Amino acid sequence: MAARLKPVEPAHAADPHAVAPGRLFAVRLGTALGVLVPLAGVGLAGWLTWGRGFGWVELLMVAGMYTVTAMGVTVGFHRLYTHRSFEAVAPVRFLLGVCGSMAIQGPLIEWVSRHRRHHQHSDDVGDPHSPHHHGDGLVGFAKGFVHAHIGWAFNPDPPGGEKYVPDLRKSRVARLVSALFPVWAVLGVILPAAVGGLLSGTWGGAAAGAVWGGLVRIFLVHHLTWSINSVCHLWGSRPYPTRDKSRNNALFGILAFGEGWHNNHHAFPVSARHGLRWWQLDASYLAIRALEACGLAWAVKRPAAA
Repeated sequence: MAARLKPVEPAHAADPHAVAPGRLFAVRLGTALGVLVPLAGVGLAGWLTWGRGFGWVELLMVAGMYTVTAMGVTVGFHRLYTHRSFEAVAPVRFLLGVCGSMAIQGPLIEWVSRHRRHHQHSDDVGDPHSPHHHGDGLVGFAKGFVHAHIGWAFNPDPPGGEKYVPDLRKSRVARLVSALFPVWAVLGVILPAAVGGLLSGTWGGAAAGAVWGGLVRIFLVHHLTWSINSVCHLWGSRPYPTRDKSRNNALFGILAFGEGWHNNHHAFPVSARHGLRWWQLDASYLAIRALEACGLAWAVKRPAAA
């Protein structure tokens, strides 16, 4: 294991010098905007609430949209589309895909392709976002953390990603959701603005909904999702001897709706349940069980107790 994790030049990203300048610029500009605009929204939210406090509209919008879009990623993008942990009726598949797209982490098919690549090469040099392989000492550790958290997104994906998603290429629902990603991204800001305006009856409420339910919520969901790549491959427990460095982290198990039980997930990747102990809260699995109870989901995969 020590030999496999020695520092080497990462091979997961396309060589920036071998990529067309226009494509490289577009990828890096899009990533920069995706990071900086929500961050600016956090600053704007602080300025708007300075001296007047935090209202119920803001709280409702950020909590509601956080739950909707984070569940879209955890239940939809991850457990349904990437790992086929359960089956669901077409309207549920479509709705989960839309909710995950409103988290603004890229089109569905690209997200799934990248995550399947991660599992195939987890913490090896082909992993798109491993925090390892970036040098020794504190500097290497810091470089690895930044790369795993967001640095990986500033370079284009390597070619050949389509080989990871032949099933989604055949799915009309997945293709439609993925193709309309820009629409869902804009909807993720317009929707909380409209709801905030209706609840408060004011333009100020609409603005609060857009800022808190849109930009601030995007910032929170982004960093919670990215923390699974970075934090959960560096800090936490390892009850299962997987071939990678995945770890269970209780804080992110709660905040990321069960995704933080990451060592469990890498031990049983197709399982719809990540929190395998009674005390490991897994809100995403509870949502899947609710769908199953309503007859909207079936073939839910769970590891045997043995």
